[in-house]
Amino acid sequence: MENPHHVLYGHLDGFQLSALGRAQAAALGERLRTSGIGRLVHSPLTRAAETAQIIAGSLSPAPALEADPDLSEAEFSRYLQGVPFWQIPVRRPLWVVHKAKRGLLPGDESYEAMGGRVLGVVRRLARQHPGETIALVSHADPLNAAWILLDGRPQNEREMHRKSIDKAGMLQLDLEGETPRAWEYIPPPQVDKPESAAA
Repeated sequence: MENPHHVLYGHLDGFQLSALGRAQAAALGERLRTSGIGRLVHSPLTRAAETAQIIAGSLSPAPALEADPDLSEAEFSRYLQGVPFWQIPVRRPLWVVHKAKRGLLPGDESYEAMGGRVLGVVRRLARQHPGETIALVSHADPLNAAWILLDGRPQNEREMHRKSIDKAGMLQLDLEGETPRAWEYIPPPQVDKPESAAA
């Protein structure tokens, strides 16, 4: 992400992918070239839409692109956005409560609610487009929460980071009807760091 001031961007729009992010998205598109993706559904935030467009550019025929607000960033990031990472504990003190137990504060989501948004999109798409191969582009916290729910792991902060989806990483789901039957984490493709991203 192009983020020269190192702020948490949350739901702020206009944050474009960095040179490294574009390279990772392009490599992911190449990895998915033969996967038969017919539809690519993404968060409406700029960085997710750009990722989806780059991936779609590698696929033939080009998949249908669709934005879905349920794939958007964690709601609590609205409280944190615009603040440099290192200042968050001081300038956003409710962050401590959020880290201790998600969902307690107004505007915060539990793991169940956040991961449930993503899995709800999965179920809707499976119902509306049976048999179609579909890719989703979301954000780290909602995807990690969905993975916790799929695994049936404890819903806590440790689990959000113990097994986490990296940028350009994928969580592949196989469904029977609307029910996930198997899932696998696929790490991001290796890419050389572009010179413009070296700093």
